[in-house]
Amino acid sequence: MTNERKHTKADLRKFYTLFLEVGLIAVLLIFIVAMKMDFRSKQKKVDLTQEQEVVKMEDVIQTKQIEKPPPPPRPPVPVAVPNDEVIEDQILNINADLNLDQKLELPPPPKETKKDEQEDFFVAVEQMPQLIGGLAKLQKTITYPEMARKAGIEGRVIVQFIVTENGTVENPRVIRGIGGGCDEEALRAVKKARFKPGRQRGKAVRVQYSLPVVFRLQN
Repeated sequence: MTNERKHTKADLRKFYTLFLEVGLIAVLLIFIVAMKMDFRSKQKKVDLTQEQEVVKMEDVIQTKQIEKPPPPPRPPVPVAVPNDEVIEDQILNINADLNLDQKLELPPPPKETKKDEQEDFFVAVEQMPQLIGGLAKLQKTITYPEMARKAGIEGRVIVQFIVTENGTVENPRVIRGIGGGCDEEALRAVKKARFKPGRQRGKAVRVQYSLPVVFRLQN
């Protein structure tokens, strides 16, 4: 190998100290400039010493509801009751002599009131009456009343009556009606109904019975 002499200008080791000092100076300058710069955002300063708007709260007056006492009740109005009964003046004989031996006339004894007759029918028996032909046959005999049809009256009429020993209907009456002529029509149909009489201990007896009659309009 041949030793080549380096050029004196190409030797950079002589400039290490200079480069180091220049770099330190540059960093120091940058640091000083950075410290003097203001990086804070520019915002408007708020003066807290200004007077704020004062909100006045008005006092709420609490009202009281005065309850008025109810008016006093009206005095009862006297009603004149007609009374045509004329009370005859009785003359008392104060000077009459008292005779202890004379028999005193006693008032007549009260009349005996007749005890209520026992009911001659049963409410429940061993074998209840049966409608001959069934309820459907009875419904076919019903003629819808025109007044009830126009008024749109529908419902159920309950008729109560006595089924006699012969199976006939006795004393029918409506215990729940709907009006419009339906009650009368139900009575008319029930009066013509015939039953197998009810039996108690094998004997035909009178039995109280209730029957519903339905009135329903067809659309």
